[in-house]
Amino acid sequence: MRSYTPLLDLCGAPGALRALADTELGQVAAELRSATIEAVSRTGGHLGAGLGVVELTVALHAVFDTPRDQLIWDVGHQCYPHKILTGRRADMARLRQGGGISGFTKRSESRFDPFGAGHSSTSISAALGLKAALDADVIAVIGDGALSAGMAYEALNNAASLKQRLFVILNDNAMSIAPPTGAMADYLRGPCGPWFEALGFAYHGPIDGHDLHQLLPALRDLKANATGPVLLHVITEKGKGYPPAEAAPDKGHSFAPFDIASGVQHKPQARAPSYTSVFAKALIAEAKRDEKICAITAAMPDGTGLDKFAQHFPARSYDVGIAEQHAVTFAAGLAAGGMKPFCALYSTFLQRAYDQVVHDVALQGLPVRFAIDRAGLVGADGASHAGAFDIAYLANLPGFTVMAPADEGELMHMVATAAAHEAGPIAFRYPRGAGLGVDLPEQGVPLEIGRGRIIRQGADVAILSFGARLAEVLKAGDELAQHEIFPTIADARFAKPLDRALILSLAATHGALITIEEGALGGFGTHVAQLLAEEGVFDGGLKFRPMTLPDRFIPQASPYQMYDDAGLNAAQITGKVLSLLYAPTAKLT
Repeated sequence: MRSYTPLLDLCGAPGALRALADTELGQVAAELRSATIEAVSRTGGHLGAGLGVVELTVALHAVFDTPRDQLIWDVGHQCYPHKILTGRRADMARLRQGGGISGFTKRSESRFDPFGAGHSSTSISAALGLKAALDADVIAVIGDGALSAGMAYEALNNAASLKQRLFVILNDNAMSIAPPTGAMADYLRGPCGPWFEALGFAYHGPIDGHDLHQLLPALRDLKANATGPVLLHVITEKGKGYPPAEAAPDKGHSFAPFDIASGVQHKPQARAPSYTSVFAKALIAEAKRDEKICAITAAMPDGTGLDKFAQHFPARSYDVGIAEQHAVTFAAGLAAGGMKPFCALYSTFLQRAYDQVVHDVALQGLPVRFAIDRAGLVGADGASHAGAFDIAYLANLPGFTVMAPADEGELMHMVATAAAHEAGPIAFRYPRGAGLGVDLPEQGVPLEIGRGRIIRQGADVAILSFGARLAEVLKAGDELAQHEIFPTIADARFAKPLDRALILSLAATHGALITIEEGALGGFGTHVAQLLAEEGVFDGGLKFRPMTLPDRFIPQASPYQMYDDAGLNAAQITGKVLSLLYAPTAKLT
């Protein structure tokens, strides 16, 4: 049943808010909170951050002339109330679903979203650029840990020198996605105005971000009188107004669909342990045997499993906040000091630290171990969170070892391999969600570096898989058997160094070779093709086809649907083999 929201129902666009009295805006906020809870209860999503900015969202749209005035949310998952107020309330029924609206701000979705933000800490930089380009007010709302990343400070430093009229709203909601970490969260509890003023901002606050009687006059005064960069410091509470979220350790950061009355989430029963939990278990086991093993995360202790590691080894566990660049160089320093650091980051967030990976780790040959979670396509979080590029951007670095497990048992062996590896940086990537349910070893055993394995011996065509698509390859093998085709199926295990002997043997004993990876163009298949070209294999007529993610961003859907869109499920693999074997031979004219 839809919430009773008579006043919100009249506010299909922000312009309607500007015709209401302040007391009526208070009612709109109450109704907006109910509508947000109701929407997320049906689809799941990021709940706590949005509930914390309900009053701020109403006030900003009531005071500023959006969308002419540009409003940027950072991190973008604070935007659910904003979406409801900007004509997308009905669309919330398909929030984060295939064909539905994004869980983040997205330029292609609405003119009220001037800048997309699936990651964090970009708002002030983007706001400066928009302000320099447009004759309009620009407002950046930065919170939920986004002020812990270096890019935010680069923008703050630059803002005063540009002398543009700019509004930064510091949404002080403990400044963290996970439990608060870092000095800035503590600093904001005291008098912090002098620091922002030293950067050239006119500082105002702190004020209660849930009190429209404070928010509305403050914003109206700033809009009327600001001449340069202004920072308004508002204090908010994540999960505000919904007791189950307020009581949760993460303040309801992310909810599965849930029952509103009880807050009980409807999570599907996992058929097997998640890859993340298997990684955590394996790393804990390795750390019990080796006191030099330590672990670093960037504001994702729960998401990477390092919350469990920290329970066992608090002195060897580091959460650096949303600061991936620092995380990587910090890990490099640990390695230079003789420790064995595991830097556990989501693939999509590791992208933010690529220069540090190149300059501080690879160039110096330091044995940093990169545990890359959320590799491949991740479902509801969509394209901004897809782990599509790490194979390509790591395997091209000299001295790097790059692995990917085909299942959770292999993941345990790769954790052990990384722990034992001292000859430079090493990375292993693994998907989000449940494993395949394979029997797990008692403990991981280090693999021979650069050595793959044959899974099924066949003939005519060889399929060489790198990573967790192997299960779909095996399904394709079963489908092909119905066509009297019995491919050889191999698991590469390593994208770098390649198993040259295995690849050249497959090429020599089969008329066709297909590589498969859940990564973008330029990754594993490209390295295999380079090897085959250098060895002159193509001169003998080998048919070769790489199967990768397509050269486009895959829109949100279920992981299975996304891989279907990408052409990497069993049916498409079967189709690729059939087309390769039975394609007509081109004739020279």
